[in-house]
Amino acid sequence: MQMARSEFYHISTGGDLEKITTLEEAASAMNNDGYVWFNYTKASREELAELTTPLGLHPLSIEDCTDETQVPKMDEFPNYTFIVFNALRYDPEELISDEVDFFIGSNFLVTVSGYADYTQFPINGIMPVVERNNSAVKKGPAWLMHLIMDYMVDNMANVVEQAEVDIDKAEEKILDSPSGFDPSRLTYLRRNLLSLRKSLFYEREILIKISRNDCEWVPEKATVHYRDIFDHISNFLEMTESNRDNVTSLMELYASMLNNKMARDSNQTNATVRRLTLITTIFMPLTLIAGIFGMSEWTVMTGGEANIPHSYPLFAAIVAVIGLASFLFIRWLEWRDRKRSG
Repeated sequence: MQMARSEFYHISTGGDLEKITTLEEAASAMNNDGYVWFNYTKASREELAELTTPLGLHPLSIEDCTDETQVPKMDEFPNYTFIVFNALRYDPEELISDEVDFFIGSNFLVTVSGYADYTQFPINGIMPVVERNNSAVKKGPAWLMHLIMDYMVDNMANVVEQAEVDIDKAEEKILDSPSGFDPSRLTYLRRNLLSLRKSLFYEREILIKISRNDCEWVPEKATVHYRDIFDHISNFLEMTESNRDNVTSLMELYASMLNNKMARDSNQTNATVRRLTLITTIFMPLTLIAGIFGMSEWTVMTGGEANIPHSYPLFAAIVAVIGLASFLFIRWLEWRDRKRSG
């Protein structure tokens, strides 16, 4: 597991990226040209509180950084803007929200991340991207913040695609064997999509505010880049809404197919009961006759020399006639009922 880490970089107007070793040196470098990037990973609240004096950060903002229940939001303060943005991923087949916090001012950018229980440190791989785009990040902290947000949003595409894959798998299982499908999976997918929609919705609201110049520290020239992120988020949000509708349709499909299977099983049971009833109805009078004529008392079949000649063949014929008559009578009743209902 990665330990807490703090990194400081001075980014000059010429595009030079200089790593600084201490917070004091980083705070002093803000007086030079360019700006300073303070990047914290899994930092303690006490460590973040050290930024209060040099940057003028409000204690409530610092407290929000370590609170993983925050929804994406943007708060304005006199000398900076505080933004909560979520990185999202599946691990495995479960939506994990990994919060990244931004403090942006005129000559500094602070990023704080790595507090989620199952964090993958969402901006750990950002340095090569920053180095490749030094011509953009040298323009100011707004361009660096855009680069980081764009990096996070690009990775969200995998989350939306994975959600669609999970829905397709659920549909295949339902169509293949509705009785063997676990319906709690649909509830699980729906809950993930609701969480995804919630995060995307608030992130889109943040980007709307930035795009209409509501953030003092993002110049108008940079807002066009944030509109591109806004387009991606809006597209993901539409796909998420569509996936939610698909999950609802799958719930209805599952209920329908399960009801159809139950109806088929019920019809098969009814058919079996009907056959057993037919057999019982036919053999009940035959059993009665056999019981009477087979008693140990004197009968035409058990009276010794007084037996009626050919009593056994006669008895068998009577039983056959009664059985056939019962069968034909039942069939006639069924035919009459079908005719009336038709």
